Amino acid sequence: MHLGFSSMNTLFDPPPPVLARYLEERGFESLWYGEHSHIPCAQKTPYPGGGELPMPYKHMMDPYVSLMAAAAATTKLRLGTGIALLMERDVFSQAKTIATLDQLSGGRVIIGTGVGWNREEFSNVSQQPWNKRYGVLRETVAAMRALWRDEEAGYRGEYLDFDPVWLYPKPKQAGGPAIIFGAMGEIGVKHTAQWADGWFPVDIAMPDIPAAIAAFRQAVRDNGRDPDAVHITLQAMATPDFDTLKRYRDLGIHRVNVGVAIDMWDKPEQVLPMIDRFAPVIPQLAG
Repeated sequence: MHLGFSSMNTLFDPPPPVLARYLEERGFESLWYGEHSHIPCAQKTPYPGGGELPMPYKHMMDPYVSLMAAAAATTKLRLGTGIALLMERDVFSQAKTIATLDQLSGGRVIIGTGVGWNREEFSNVSQQPWNKRYGVLRETVAAMRALWRDEEAGYRGEYLDFDPVWLYPKPKQAGGPAIIFGAMGEIGVKHTAQWADGWFPVDIAMPDIPAAIAAFRQAVRDNGRDPDAVHITLQAMATPDFDTLKRYRDLGIHRVNVGVAIDMWDKPEQVLPMIDRFAPVIPQLAG
């Protein structure tokens, strides 16, 4: 099992090159940055975690620019979005950005994505219907895969529709980076089992993690796919101990992402010591 590290990616955090080098030197497999292009001041959508929206959400930097800085400072650390709001960007510009990052990093990109939770943010940048966002995301991913794969790429869907175009560069990874879906509800898990390259759930949203994993793998089988080929990346919101990580490994989880706890997101002095605490167990988790 791999260990990744997730960050809110603000100017309060260690700079991406510093953080990336530190992670790579200590055996972490990947670095993950989230995405919010903006936060509406008159937001009505409640924060999913309850209470006031944590301050770092207002200060998040661009994930792809930050991941490029991380890539330039490392040689093997994988570069993930956790999560990218793919529906909130122009599909052509986004496909080119991700492909360029994948080329310049030597094929190290993983795209974690989701439908988002902030309706006002979505509405500011998209004319697509909020209540159809799972279908919109499915088509967005399919269109991007076509742009990455085909020399003359076109797409015909209900929400996205364009004639064949040339779009280069193609990603370093054949067919493009893996796209893993951060979805927890029934509809999201259904979509993940149908078309995603992996599942990206959050630990605190699963009261029975073994049962949730078993149900997901069965859903993958029901869609005629091999569950061993649809990897699970678990985002740990509570800092797990070594025994918990071993249980996750024994459940067949491919990767666990850890990060600074929500109440420490504005305390950068906590970041590097936390990484140091996990480094000794990484070789044991890989066994």
